[in-house]
Amino acid sequence: MTFELPIIALTPGDCTGIGPEQTARILHDRRMSDVARIVVIGDARVLDMGMRQAGVSFQYRRYPAPASVDWTDSAIALIDLFNTDVALHTPGAGSAASGRVTGETLARAIEFAKAGEVDAVSFAPLNKRAMYDGGWKFPDEHKMFAHLLGHQSYFSEMNVLDNQWMSRVTSHVSLRQAVEQITRQAIEDAIILATTMMRKAGIPAPRLAVAALNPHGGEGGLFGTEEIDIIRPAVEAMAAKGVDCKGPFPSDTVYLKAFAGDFDGVLAMYHDQGQIATKMRGFNRGVTVTAGLDTVFTTPAHGTAFDIAGKGIADTGALENAIKLASRLAQVKRLEA
Repeated sequence: MTFELPIIALTPGDCTGIGPEQTARILHDRRMSDVARIVVIGDARVLDMGMRQAGVSFQYRRYPAPASVDWTDSAIALIDLFNTDVALHTPGAGSAASGRVTGETLARAIEFAKAGEVDAVSFAPLNKRAMYDGGWKFPDEHKMFAHLLGHQSYFSEMNVLDNQWMSRVTSHVSLRQAVEQITRQAIEDAIILATTMMRKAGIPAPRLAVAALNPHGGEGGLFGTEEIDIIRPAVEAMAAKGVDCKGPFPSDTVYLKAFAGDFDGVLAMYHDQGQIATKMRGFNRGVTVTAGLDTVFTTPAHGTAFDIAGKGIADTGALENAIKLASRLAQVKRLEA
């Protein structure tokens, strides 16, 4: 049987951000051609704008669906949704209108994934506020994906940087809500998902460090007892089941241990506890993956960068890594089928 690269649906993200430029630059020199077969889901006008912003040009061919793509054709495959008039959107100024079409485009990509026409979805940066205001009433795209897929069980956003997996128990909620949502069951679910994803990514025996919630790991209960009452019992219970997890470690030092090679990943208690560390280490390399869903989703860990949108200077490193990770996870999923 001839090996075929996974088919990745690539969406340009919010048309007012750096996504169109990044997409065009990647497609121009075919730098991902040995990683995946890419089909662009979006509007041809966005692709044309991205080429102008990036100062590049290439040929594309429209298809009605990914299943009809002729992969021997050298032109870029495009599913033209005719849904985004770039003349109505100003680079660097996100809006409800741009958020609405960003969500529409992703929803179409998900339809193709559900139909088995693409193996994964990689998307350039989007703006959560714009999407929410545009009618996609979800706090983030991950919950939107789960809703559209009819997913009911546990899932989570994770960040990947240099094959280090940074997961979290809670994500896009207020800090007050995050503390309330940190339960033993939530921690155990997060440990299972984190180690499962690392194995799928090619780490055969993942080592997971679990971060504390309170300063200095609670200082023996002086600064809070969550480590004693909730986190440590969850870690010990999972370790007793054979999971290589340790902690809780003070969050201001645990990432130093991980980046030094002591662990393959860190489980944070809340969003910024992990995001700050990973973005400081490699802002233009990190990838966000929606873990636990039937469809593989990856995106750059950075945002729309409205301050440089349309200026032709956007870095493509994180988007390239997102496509690479999507391809790797899609291949694992194919082998498991």
